[in-house]
Amino acid sequence: MAELRHSSSIGSRTASSPMKRDSAGAGDSSPLIPENDLSDDDRHSPKDRDRPPCSHFHHLCSYFTDDHRAPFHNSRISMFFTLLLVLAGLLGLFTILHKLNSPYLCKKDGIVLHCPHVKESASLWENPYSSTTSWKPCAERRDGAISELPHENATNGYIFIHAEGGLNQQRIAICNAVAVAKIMNATLILPVLKQDQIWKDQTKFEDIFDVDHFIDYLKYDVRIVRDIPEWFTDKTELFSSIRRTVKNIPKYAPAQFYIDNVLPRIKEKKIMALKPFVDRLGYDNVPSEINKLRCRVNYHALKFLPDIEQMADLLASRMRNRTGSSNPYMALHLRFEKGMVGLSFCDFVGTRDEKAKMAEYRKKEWPRRYKNGSHLWQLALQKRKEGRCPLEPGEVAVILRAMGYMKETQIYVASGQVYGGQNRMAPLRNMFPNLVTKEELATKEELDGFRKHVTSLAALDFLVCLKSDVFVMTHGGNFAKLIIGARRYMGHRLKSIKPDKGLMSKSFGDPYMGWAPFVEDVIVTHQTRTGLPEETFPNYDLWENPLTPCMCKA
Repeated sequence: MAELRHSSSIGSRTASSPMKRDSAGAGDSSPLIPENDLSDDDRHSPKDRDRPPCSHFHHLCSYFTDDHRAPFHNSRISMFFTLLLVLAGLLGLFTILHKLNSPYLCKKDGIVLHCPHVKESASLWENPYSSTTSWKPCAERRDGAISELPHENATNGYIFIHAEGGLNQQRIAICNAVAVAKIMNATLILPVLKQDQIWKDQTKFEDIFDVDHFIDYLKYDVRIVRDIPEWFTDKTELFSSIRRTVKNIPKYAPAQFYIDNVLPRIKEKKIMALKPFVDRLGYDNVPSEINKLRCRVNYHALKFLPDIEQMADLLASRMRNRTGSSNPYMALHLRFEKGMVGLSFCDFVGTRDEKAKMAEYRKKEWPRRYKNGSHLWQLALQKRKEGRCPLEPGEVAVILRAMGYMKETQIYVASGQVYGGQNRMAPLRNMFPNLVTKEELATKEELDGFRKHVTSLAALDFLVCLKSDVFVMTHGGNFAKLIIGARRYMGHRLKSIKPDKGLMSKSFGDPYMGWAPFVEDVIVTHQTRTGLPEETFPNYDLWENPLTPCMCKA
């Protein structure tokens, strides 16, 4: 970690160090040192010379019967005070050197970090402000609702989408697809989970989600069918046919765009594919009921298969009982994979060879952004100041210790392959040794049934994080947004920590920041960053903050 290194630049810090200034002044004349080099004439005024001997030092004269012993005694006093000053100077110099050569936050011993202890707070495992708000979820289906769905012959047509990306990106696409079908009064064909180029997964909707529950729960909102109607003969050409594919849908399009531009084509062609379809529906430019419907899909209709739910319950139970007694556990979403590090275009500590390989990787994957690489250093500095860089594992460890989490804390880590491997993970794992992944928590045989679908493994991580006592995210992304949003929707009693990366970057980069003020900054800053429902604002993210219209006052 670049910011947690020893402060080795002595010259730059001694100039402003108060202790150094004191030490530097030690060579000047001191009022404690007798001025023995002055003559008697210079030392006493004529008026003083008229006074009896020892009138000024009567307490010293009482110890000597001979006047010739006074200079010797004065010499001993001078030597005594000189010795004291030398010892004080050496002690001051040692203190200065110790401070200059010690870390300003945590002691770094190779790849291990040693941070001072912090008193454990009573609110570590609960949301201390959950009682100050009385919001409750209100997007669930109303019992006895009258169906307003059109008959098959009255539908405006069929829409079909490929849900792209990872599990959580696919989840958002499915919610949006239901909302768009409602807007256009169209029938939704069960979405296909497209094979992603990164995940290389062939998972189908029914391999992850309970299809029967999905269709039944939404039957009063949108008409959903499992497959393309038999009367449509061009199934293989549905996504390849330009005539039947809408490709010009802008990001975060308003509801009116679909009514004006997509609906006429659906009425004409009867079946239309929408591509691409991930973030093609806005939040604050659609009716309130449509947003509530999206929450209904996300929190109630999309339900994982029973075997996934059961395995997640088992993993969560093992996390709480790893020590033989019931303990709370933290779930940490650590986004520090190679792809995330590369895409961030941030600078991280590493060897020269490691940095060169990352530069080649970025140049290959994102050539337009990379250009010739000359602008990236300034860009990296700016992104770090703005809090747009992923937190390194070691930085996360220091923040958690500053919050008061002890060495014994049970931590479940949800992440891909961490960039830098075990060396990069070492500071976090050494500071919190009770840190495990699902692979360490379950046997190989238990996970084998889920390995055939990468999405199934992601679903396990999702549920174990969702059930945790405290959830900590280290960077953005759909996974963290959906977890925090769901925990807010479920009642915001569970604590969700979203680090202020901008402030943390400033503190880590301050060579004079001490441990005590750092702890105070961390605690004060994150008192209200615990996952409470927040008032919405223009262009807010519905998935992270479903307050309105998906939640109501109790």
